[in-house]
Amino acid sequence: MTQAQLEKLLDSMRPVPLIMLQCGTPQSQRENANMAWKALGKELGFDYMTVRPNGQGDRCFNAEEVPS
Repeated sequence: MTQAQLEKLLDSMRPVPLIMLQCGTPQSQRENANMAWKALGKELGFDYMTVRPNGQGDRCFNAEEVPS
């Protein structure tokens, strides 16, 4: 994962302000993070639901490869 990809992922996990309009409620931090991991998985070819930290830093993780 590049530094830019990490920053995008971390940005997705920031709190979302709740503005009471008739537009509905915004997505939660968890939903935003899941969407960011899903997009990263699609970009890099791994199943985002299998991501596990490997202890080598924020940009390093283990995940199952998605067959092409």
